[in-house]
Amino acid sequence: MNIQLRKSVVDQTSSVTITGSKSESNRLLLLQALFPEISIENLSESDDSKVMQKALESHSKIIDIHHAGTAMRFLTAYFATKESSEVVLTGSARMKERPIQVLVDALNTLGADITYLETEGCPPLKIKGQKLTKSKVSLKANVSSQYISALLLIAPKLENGLELTLEGTITSVPYIKMTLDLLNQIGVDTKFEGNLITVAPKTSPLNTTNLTVESDWSSASYFYSIVALSALGTEIKLSSYKEHSLQGDSVLAEIYSQFGVTTTYEENEIILRKESQNLELKQFNLVNAPDIAQTIAVTCLGLGIGCELTGLHTLKIKETDRLVALKNEMEKFGAEVEITNDSLKLFPVSNLKSNPAVATYNDHRMAMAFAPLALKTELQVEDAMVVSKSFPTFWEDLAAIGFQINQ
Repeated sequence: MNIQLRKSVVDQTSSVTITGSKSESNRLLLLQALFPEISIENLSESDDSKVMQKALESHSKIIDIHHAGTAMRFLTAYFATKESSEVVLTGSARMKERPIQVLVDALNTLGADITYLETEGCPPLKIKGQKLTKSKVSLKANVSSQYISALLLIAPKLENGLELTLEGTITSVPYIKMTLDLLNQIGVDTKFEGNLITVAPKTSPLNTTNLTVESDWSSASYFYSIVALSALGTEIKLSSYKEHSLQGDSVLAEIYSQFGVTTTYEENEIILRKESQNLELKQFNLVNAPDIAQTIAVTCLGLGIGCELTGLHTLKIKETDRLVALKNEMEKFGAEVEITNDSLKLFPVSNLKSNPAVATYNDHRMAMAFAPLALKTELQVEDAMVVSKSFPTFWEDLAAIGFQINQ
């Protein structure tokens, strides 16, 4: 379904409730599969989490996770440890192009039995569950943190735990720390010193079995963008959030202060307020929060300012090559954009072209990142329901705060 966004003005004060974090939810779903006594509240309503939950409950020999990259990585590790099982783990055409060899090699080093059914290094995978008794493995440190988290999540159930050595400069550290913190909450002993992570096997009862998922900070990013592109004094309240978050994307509060947006924490809400206008060139290294790169780039486009974003090497292996996609779509608005393998440079644009059709590339973040531009110009969003991957109520929530949306 394509939608038309007419030029809009948001309500001066509004409130939105955002579903639980997909990142936290999928980690806890895997831990729940390993430790069934765990109960989870405020679970994400995203497609990815629903796919993850369905796969973990399935008794099928073929499990299709569609576009869900997190599910592919986490389930590869999970099924590798599920003794006496045999499954084929597959996904969409794009998923069959996304690399997974780093994780498969690490699991096979630990004693897993995983083979490729089509392209070497990519899904679909044939996984024969084994008892993994080896405990030491190494990974390059600059790979997707989801490979690392997949290994860490299964580690408490490994007979001898896990010693994971990360080689080189570590990226996406907040996501690794999120995984370790969730393990710590249920009573698993972990250490993260230098480039070595150790996780002890868990044989004693869990410290806690009731866990609540914080709302998704990545989803909050679009409302930060909306406030940044709105008039002074505009406020949006978002729930449920906490000041000391496990999510790396909570750096949004700091980043958007440079756009004149303040963040105030009140109980389980954050209040975003446009306090000032800052139109200076923006420079951010997003190596620890690459998922908000699209939002920030589009915010700068809407404000008519330039930006230089670095640390984006993982964007090339997401739902689409997000750097190429961003360049393609921002140029439709009249922008000049330069990209490398790990960076994006946007030059200031004084007048946005009206009513371009934004392609979304099966990527939820492309649809949501560009939507705030309706505060500056009309636009169309193709395949708009791709947002269901992480934020099923996105368009309804935008309409509720004042966006003019036609199907």
